[in-house]
Amino acid sequence: MSLDHATVRRIASLARIRVEDHEVDALCHELNGILGWIEQLNEVDVSGVAPMAGGTNMATGNHAVPMRADVVTDGGYPDKVLSNAPERIGDFYVVPKVVE
Repeated sequence: MSLDHATVRRIASLARIRVEDHEVDALCHELNGILGWIEQLNEVDVSGVAPMAGGTNMATGNHAVPMRADVVTDGGYPDKVLSNAPERIGDFYVVPKVVE
């Protein structure tokens, strides 16, 4: 897959990133390089390799790093956290829609 200048401009627009005309060529080259690496990774034969989530084997319970308890160690004060939010609904930030 190869990106052209129009596609790079569209990606920048969707990401709400301002890209000047003189930057498009370099950005196009850089993104095409990244996609090239991804294509190389897709060629690697991973049959027989068990999927992993992180550095431990969760399926067998053989943990290289001891697991900590999943407990809340901080928080409990949403009014303080959201005190500088421009807009909120309940205990949540309100953000503009960014998906077309």
